[in-house]
Amino acid sequence: MKLGFGLYRHMLDDAHFAFARQCGATHIVVHMCDYFRGSDQTSRADQPIGDGSGWGIAEGRVWEIADLVAVRDAMAAHGLTFYAIENFDPALWSDILFGGPLRDAQMIDVQRLIRNAGAAGIQVFGYNFSLAGVAGRITANVARGGAPSVGLAGPNAVTQSPLPASMAWNMVVDPAATGVRPTLSSEALWANLQWFLDRILPVAEEAGVRMAAHPDDPPLPTVRQQPRLVYQPHLYQRLVDIGSSRANALEFCVGTVGEMAEGDVYETVDRHARQGRIAYVHLRNVRGRVPHYQETFIDEGDIDIPRVITLLREAAFDGVIVPDHAPPMTCDAPWHAGMAFSMGYINALMGPGIAALPQQTADGRP
Repeated sequence: MKLGFGLYRHMLDDAHFAFARQCGATHIVVHMCDYFRGSDQTSRADQPIGDGSGWGIAEGRVWEIADLVAVRDAMAAHGLTFYAIENFDPALWSDILFGGPLRDAQMIDVQRLIRNAGAAGIQVFGYNFSLAGVAGRITANVARGGAPSVGLAGPNAVTQSPLPASMAWNMVVDPAATGVRPTLSSEALWANLQWFLDRILPVAEEAGVRMAAHPDDPPLPTVRQQPRLVYQPHLYQRLVDIGSSRANALEFCVGTVGEMAEGDVYETVDRHARQGRIAYVHLRNVRGRVPHYQETFIDEGDIDIPRVITLLREAAFDGVIVPDHAPPMTCDAPWHAGMAFSMGYINALMGPGIAALPQQTADGRP
């Protein structure tokens, strides 16, 4: 197992690379598409806002090999490996998601992006085949000591408000579009995924890139009147069964699986780790299940995180573990402190383990 760190595009600088390495990271996962509104990149909205612009206007940019190599080399100077890119820009594949008339043209660009990632030595491309993205979550000061964390307090109105025709995921992809998106059926969504994987997996195999699917968060059957793909653990297996290729892998989010209304998070971790299907892990903790849950510090939720690490180790998992959604802490650097706490906790669990450490006598002598 390797300790990773997730960064957004605006964080790709020496200061953030140094911080990640100081926390023990060796591998980096990058959101090359920033989900931020306008020029404000200090915080991320978790639900669409009233003016319909969501988290901003998508660029639809295909990152060239030289762009990715420049980021890779800047990381390498800090002893870090550019391991994965996370999430397609919504404008790059909106018609692939919805089965629209431009999906063939969009697939050409998506395939080129995967080839570029492989040429730059990036091993994994994470994606979330989600129509409506993240919606309906609220922030409350309910983590330990009153730290803020996100959660779901019932299927509220925002979660089920129709998705505007201008948007895909949580971003505007067509500012001129009016009205709302027609609701797809669940089977139509799965058919669109099949179409996507049939065309992307051969390209990914050739490029040496694994496609890693994230489950839906929040894991509800529908969000914004659109169906969800992976909102129960057994649906992860359905996705895996679509393609036997090693390139058909999982971006395994432990917290999201823990939020799901049914299923056993430990059995799900064990099954997919032993299948060799987990490319990398998002690791966080949560208390409760949909439609009522709240994220917590990594050591205080319902999920037994040490047990998860043990299962991964027993399955000979050799991918990357990345801390996810760490609650910010009350200090001059809230985000840094929250992430450092999670990194230290995970790093300790990934080590030899308490059982392998020298035992002490009652008076403290080894």
